[in-house]
Amino acid sequence: MIEFNLEVDASGLNCPLPLLRLKKAMMAIASGDIVKVIATDPAAHLDFGVYSNQTGHQIIQLIKESHKQIFYFKKK
Repeated sequence: MIEFNLEVDASGLNCPLPLLRLKKAMMAIASGDIVKVIATDPAAHLDFGVYSNQTGHQIIQLIKESHKQIFYFKKK
């Protein structure tokens, strides 16, 4: 299990709300810190992938479960 500094539970939220919650969390943490995001939107990985490419923040792990996805982002 990855240690993280902040958790964002975006369960039940649809695009673009999980991404907006992630952006807000990234502004609240320091460089090198890790945010855990729980999302139930099946398309969240698409938005998060584009966001990661555009910002340089790294998706260090993605766990897909039956009804949710868990992302770990490392702030650049």
